[in-house]
Amino acid sequence: MTPGAAGEVTALLQAWTGGDPSALEQLVSRVHSELHRIAKRHMANESRPHTLETTALINEAYIRLVDSKNLRWNDRCHFFAVAARIMRRILVDHARARAARKRGGLAHRTSLNTAFLPGRRKSMDLMALDAALERLTEIDSRKSRIVELRVFGGLTIEETAETMQVAVITVRRDWQFALAWLRKELGAEESNGS
Repeated sequence: MTPGAAGEVTALLQAWTGGDPSALEQLVSRVHSELHRIAKRHMANESRPHTLETTALINEAYIRLVDSKNLRWNDRCHFFAVAARIMRRILVDHARARAARKRGGLAHRTSLNTAFLPGRRKSMDLMALDAALERLTEIDSRKSRIVELRVFGGLTIEETAETMQVAVITVRRDWQFALAWLRKELGAEESNGS
């Protein structure tokens, strides 16, 4: 997204927060392609068969974003951070529902590890990843947000830096730390049988 378009998204968010209903329609048309790209990229990393389609993920994210109309949007960065968090919640909720439907079945497993956690060959439990991210948030919320934007938002390092308004080197450093931390956490869970 160009700097002008990013500023336009921020202005539309502020207008929507201020009560302009037409701003929401304009906002949706401006961010739809980016959200679709993010959702499609994320869904491509999901294990098969997956009953949640990219369009359904986007639609559910839109519904939840619109329901959060009382939220004060700061800027484009804030919007995409919330969108990534919402997509994460949707996918985790979906995984929990699938696991609950299967008597004694395993929780939904994802192949995100091959794309985002180098060195891990086995599938990881999406709910275990979610729990690990909650623990990481307690330690360092910025690192957790970076993982959330990259894994659940599908952003590159450069896009994450732009969205968070920090230096690319900061994102790279925090990303490497978070990956190492997650490998350790998720490895400990696997060895404990969790």
